[in-house]
Formats: sequence, C-alpha cells, structure tokens
Amino acid sequence: MTGGVVIHNVKETKMLLEQHIEELRLELNASNDATERCEIKVELELAQAELAVIIAEQEGLVSAEPPF
Repeated sequence: MTGGVVIHNVKETKMLLEQHIEELRLELNASNDATERCEIKVELELAQAELAVIIAEQEGLVSAEPPF
C-alpha cells in the first residue's frame, strides 16, 4: 500500500517542480536586475536538475536506492 503513496508523492513532486520551473522562467524573463537574474538562473538550473533525476528514476535509468 505504501508503494502507491510513494508514486503519488513522486507525481505530485514532479508537478510542483514543473510549476516552479515555469514560474522561475517567468521571473527570469521579467527581471532587469543582473544579480537577481543570476540567482534565478541558479535556482532554475537546480530545479531542472532535480526534475531530470525524478524523470530518470521513473524511467528506470537510475535507481533511487543506495548502492549498498
């Protein structure tokens, strides 16, 4: 039964990350401040990397389990 909860949480996390990425893109496009743009770019890259890991785990390309 907990497997369904984990899958639901992963799907929810993925959806939240996708929404967060879209919001960061909008903020980046609207920003005129160089420092703020740099900070947003870093946050955007981190969110995109986190999403890539979740997708890779879902597709079985990487394992979420520790190797030991």
